[in-house]
Amino acid sequence: MIYLVRHGQTDWNLQGINQGRKDIELNKTGIEQAETLANKLKNVKFDAVLSSPLKRTIKTAQIICQDNIIIDDRLIERSNGELEGRKNTKDIIDFTDPKDVRYGIEPLPEFRKRIKDFWDEVLKKYVNKNVLIVTHAGVTMYSQAYLKGEFGYADYTSYKLENGEVLEIPN
Repeated sequence: MIYLVRHGQTDWNLQGINQGRKDIELNKTGIEQAETLANKLKNVKFDAVLSSPLKRTIKTAQIICQDNIIIDDRLIERSNGELEGRKNTKDIIDFTDPKDVRYGIEPLPEFRKRIKDFWDEVLKKYVNKNVLIVTHAGVTMYSQAYLKGEFGYADYTSYKLENGEVLEIPN
């Protein structure tokens, strides 16, 4: 089973500030969310634990499972360039438009390729294994779309995991 987790809450999540790749720490609620997940998953023996390189994901992974955490740069959140640190950025740019790279955001086709490459490797390498993957909202949305065969250009907000939420994916 693959356990796809969105990191616990940060102050910027709470305030509606675009984080992207800014390296923001978990807040108290985020730590509690990770502890709740740790309790929920306490009987799972993970064969691998993969995390984005950002503090909020690593800390979430550490709280859930103290095993060796493999940092995988492909799990980092999509770069939102100059919009990181700003509120209400959805009114400024359409993050689902593959041609819109204003403000220095990571081009959507490159982001999607990174997610596809990650999953192609994981699904081949960890067949019938228990894998914990801790990442970000954008990565979880495009991951779910890819795994469901819906990887065309569309609005994937229905796939968004909440902070500290886990999705179990059979492998």
